[in-house]
Amino acid sequence: MQTEVHKNSLLFVVGARPNFIKIAPLCRELRKRGGIPFRIVHTGQHYDKLMSDVFFEELHIPRPDFHLNVGSGGHGHQTGAMMMKLEGLCLAHPFSAIVVIGDVNSTLAGALVGAKLHIPVAHVEAGLRSFNRTMPEEVNRVVTDHVSDLLFAPTRTAMRNLGNEGLADRACYSGDVMFDMILRGLELAREKSDILSRLELERKGYYLATFHRPYNVDDPACLKNIIDGLAGLEKPVVLAAHPRLQKNLSQFGIEANGNIRLTEPFGYLDFIMLEKEAIRVLTDSGGVQKEAFFLQTPCLTLRPETEWVETVEAGANVLVKERTVQAILDAAKLELSPRFGEQPYGGGNASQIIVDKLESVLLQ
Repeated sequence: MQTEVHKNSLLFVVGARPNFIKIAPLCRELRKRGGIPFRIVHTGQHYDKLMSDVFFEELHIPRPDFHLNVGSGGHGHQTGAMMMKLEGLCLAHPFSAIVVIGDVNSTLAGALVGAKLHIPVAHVEAGLRSFNRTMPEEVNRVVTDHVSDLLFAPTRTAMRNLGNEGLADRACYSGDVMFDMILRGLELAREKSDILSRLELERKGYYLATFHRPYNVDDPACLKNIIDGLAGLEKPVVLAAHPRLQKNLSQFGIEANGNIRLTEPFGYLDFIMLEKEAIRVLTDSGGVQKEAFFLQTPCLTLRPETEWVETVEAGANVLVKERTVQAILDAAKLELSPRFGEQPYGGGNASQIIVDKLESVLLQ
């Protein structure tokens, strides 16, 4: 059965775990107002239940109206396949605007299709820069911002970045939708999650780790250093293993031993409860750095740079640039004085600001 599309419908393009988290407060705000029809297309970039379906269930996101079922593949193959299918979808339905979120391949594909078909494009989480063009996400961010019509910046730093690239007239400071989500999500997690008891963990008695970036998990020597560093920590380490990490650990013959407890990925509610109660979070994920900050848990980021510089400036996030065993152990022992009271990501009303702007600019 074909999904009906009404005049002035927004199309949200999502495909990966970070998109699902960020779309939830926007959908909630739209449904609360009731006046703006919207549709969701799931590209299929993340298709595993633990990386996709569980987020729609837990966060009460409407089920996608369209599924492209693109699946995995190289960046060019995956992005190209998404573009072909999205173009067909947009030619068949009269969407008034396309909303893309974050920096994954689904984001880039949606922005390029909108630009080529002259459908207005809004980019939520615009203006982020790591200034490392070897990261696929950095390329996606830059290109998406430059072809989009409306840019929602989560921080003042992002606004400055957009201004430096000549995009100030398209930019709006909105704050961060992930902050909106965490305020609601923590309330739900405390009500529904029993993950600490299930894993027999004590509050502030363990570390939480997650890694997926190619330069950390595709290089056997680097991956072994990270695993050995985690294994040497004095408390249990819950390592929520992205499918890419699981595959590479097996392929390279690297054992997660010592204090490491290797697990499958968690749903959103269980994961934020684990983040909240950890001693520290160790990650290479941009979103997890922010979540740790929102939840007032210190973070160690195993990367040479971060797009979320505000967390570092607030003393809540330490970059572990070398990613050696000793560097990881030394970083875990650092005395930190995080300034969690700072609010560089807005006041928790980003979704309201974004929907107001969409309504006044793109849907007139």
